[in-house]
Amino acid sequence: MRCNPENQAKFNVAVVGATGAVGEELFRVMEAYDFPINNLVPLASARSAGEKIEFAGKEHTVLELAETVFEENEVDIAFFSAGGSISEKFAKYAVEGGAVVIDNTSHFRMDPNVPLVVPEVNPEDIALWKETGIIANPNCSTIQMVLSLKPLDELYGIKRVDVSTYQAVSGAGKAGMEELVKQMQDMLTFKLDDSKIEAFAHQIVNNVIPQIDVKQPNYFTKEEMKMVNETQKILHKNIAVAATCVRVPVLRSHSESITVTFEDGIDVDVAEVREALEKFENVEVIDDLENSAYPMPIISTDTDTTFVGRIRKDIYDENVVHFFNVADQVRVGAATNSVRIALKWIEMENDI
Repeated sequence: MRCNPENQAKFNVAVVGATGAVGEELFRVMEAYDFPINNLVPLASARSAGEKIEFAGKEHTVLELAETVFEENEVDIAFFSAGGSISEKFAKYAVEGGAVVIDNTSHFRMDPNVPLVVPEVNPEDIALWKETGIIANPNCSTIQMVLSLKPLDELYGIKRVDVSTYQAVSGAGKAGMEELVKQMQDMLTFKLDDSKIEAFAHQIVNNVIPQIDVKQPNYFTKEEMKMVNETQKILHKNIAVAATCVRVPVLRSHSESITVTFEDGIDVDVAEVREALEKFENVEVIDDLENSAYPMPIISTDTDTTFVGRIRKDIYDENVVHFFNVADQVRVGAATNSVRIALKWIEMENDI
């Protein structure tokens, strides 16, 4: 790795997709975490090149993404958040230029040679990065779910997970957020019949859409199958997972209703479940139904915490527990997890 010779703890960091929603959040998270940056290299398409972004009180010019830009700027860490096709084309040039790539798209996630990492859950997998030079960031819905599954699997052993998601429009990027806001405005001015439907297949205001991404041959959607396959890869366990992913008219933070079936013979103790979740890193339990206290998007938005509540044992099967899970998917499910991967990578490389 190439570090600032005057301070070996600092790194040259590139952000591909610097002007997108996740790219912008990456800058906020890196600043909040006091990320050890020597030189920041914001990268975007030719259309956005020349724009200015502010980071840590300094103004930086967005450069055009090109094959040679990583080597020219001696990039050590490259965050990719500009879509799978961009990662497919340019990640190799970042690796060839000497950088470790932390990819926030779906392109590399299921590559058997690329580690898929949630640092609190499977940090040991980061060590596999040298195989390809790439570490994949999981799907946002998967990240917040496995953060609550890991301590429960360690407690009892998970056999099956059934999950329904309530996914915010920001999961579809800036266009999704803008479409919801515009439709809200049109609804309030009685112009909804003329409102454009572009980011989603249907009107999103006053509606929920039980489809995210395209249909697969098994009639699950691509988003749902991501949760199945990624959960198994991260936990290194062939857990049965069934997901139903739904888009809801919320600007930010995904919610999930999760049912966990433990191994046969387990008699769930809710107090033990709650304690396991409370002790797990970056998970917080809010669970006081009498006082209407439970996880909600307005609580989780702009935080780096996965919130869990509504914890209850099934009334029919003693080895089943239900709970509700909420996290800011732009942060926990994207930018924050990427930064945590990078910080863990730095820690592991320094230990070598």
